[in-house]
Amino acid sequence: MATTTARRFRWKALLGVASAARSVARPGSPGLGERLAALPRLVAAVRRGDYAGADLKRLLLMAGATGYVVSPVDLVPEGLLGVFGIGDDLVVVSWLAVSLVNLTDDFLAWEHEHGRGPGEVIDGEAS
Repeated sequence: MATTTARRFRWKALLGVASAARSVARPGSPGLGERLAALPRLVAAVRRGDYAGADLKRLLLMAGATGYVVSPVDLVPEGLLGVFGIGDDLVVVSWLAVSLVNLTDDFLAWEHEHGRGPGEVIDGEAS
């Protein structure tokens, strides 16, 4: 029973990553480079209080998830459990990918609505 639930959970995580990848590849959608370039502007807008679509807690969770995935420290080590040890990383990567796509979609739309974006000057500094 627990194995079936875990397997289903991993498939959902994998489908989440695939869904995020499709969203990025959709014609007319911002590409990965544009999304990654928007992250520093997103963080700055959240810190200034200009953008209410995210908060620092969410951004810190995403940074922590990134650190967890690239860190050699794991809750379920791959070295001991092989393929099964990748499951926890897959779940974190899935959440991070979906969160990144959704957050940057919303933020880039917000920037467009407010006439903001790359090269915007705020408080005498270009973003």
